[in-house]
Amino acid sequence: MGTRKTFLIIGGGLVGLATAYRLLERFPLARITLLEKEEQVGAHQSTHNSGVLHAGLYYKPGSNKAKLAVAGIRQMTRFCRSEGIAHEICGKLVVAVTPEEQSRLDELLRRGTANGLQGLRKIDMAEMRKIEPHVNGLAAIHVPEEGIVDYRQVCDRLALRIQERGGRIVTGAKVERLERKASAWVATTAIAEFNADYLINCAGLQCDLVAKLAGEPRDLRIVPFRGEYYHLSPTAQPLVKNLIYPVPNPQFPFLGVHFTRMIQGGVEAGPNAVLAFAREGYQLTKFDLRDMQDMLFFPGLWRFLRKYPAMACSELIQSFSKEHFCKALQRLVPDISAADLTPGGSGVRAQAMKPNGDLVDDFHLLIRQNALHVLNAPSPAATASLAIGEYIVNCVPI
Repeated sequence: MGTRKTFLIIGGGLVGLATAYRLLERFPLARITLLEKEEQVGAHQSTHNSGVLHAGLYYKPGSNKAKLAVAGIRQMTRFCRSEGIAHEICGKLVVAVTPEEQSRLDELLRRGTANGLQGLRKIDMAEMRKIEPHVNGLAAIHVPEEGIVDYRQVCDRLALRIQERGGRIVTGAKVERLERKASAWVATTAIAEFNADYLINCAGLQCDLVAKLAGEPRDLRIVPFRGEYYHLSPTAQPLVKNLIYPVPNPQFPFLGVHFTRMIQGGVEAGPNAVLAFAREGYQLTKFDLRDMQDMLFFPGLWRFLRKYPAMACSELIQSFSKEHFCKALQRLVPDISAADLTPGGSGVRAQAMKPNGDLVDDFHLLIRQNALHVLNAPSPAATASLAIGEYIVNCVPI
């Protein structure tokens, strides 16, 4: 089936790229323009993460996260295999250290099974040590379908395939204004104007601001959380074979500091989750006055901080103190020491927040007659991007 409808996609991260890829797959005659404000695609969340392929263990059965994560890891794995992209399905341990966490493993096992994950099993300490000899805990869930990947390669390969199929990718094109003229959208950037019948907003950290340009109310607000990583020294890397995660706090959407073997080599530890002072604030010292004003005048942020004061303080302390960060890691691997940690990279998570201070847990799409806005697509959006792209295409009224 073909269509000559024109599409304008804002945002060249994995979700935007996957959407363009799926559109051209479904509608080969469509004319697609993807606008990316940076000089290359995948410059933010898509490549500032731990490089993990998430299988869908944690997410509420029936949610978009659950359905799209499970479908997404299988689609992403097939894509990487067919394109020769560096990846490995190495498996993961989710480790319970306390009796309370051990009881929560049963709920994770129930969710993962309901979501369709294969090969899940709850294991005791002896079995844990066979997989990860240096891990500490009472019990764990082994997730054999999870793995690691080079998302930089995924972004570049998707961009190549889009262009081969006739799609246009324009970098350095920050959208400054969006208007409806007759039946078309007109996007004004510093380099040119671009027209299309249908608008798809995949702008990640900027998605609520792009939606505002399109005339949408800001019922949800993106609040940026920075996640900081450490690298393990070469002498400490043998302490971790693959992926070791804690049991997450069910009241908070972040997974907690964990260990990740990276596809390029080495082992990464982190991230924490601390409020960033800029939407693209990858360094502690990065401060953007406009972004800060936007957050500080949002009542939802203050309500969030009142709900989670202990967590917010703990995460902030981890940001300043390597020793505090190390203590969180030692719960999982006691042989780790602060001397084993060297500063690594960081990422910023685009987390949608409601005015009452609640964090939006699921993927959230706002669908209009001639536009679609992706207003919340945090982890596991990188893993699930091809499935999210397919879902978006199914929502487009053609």
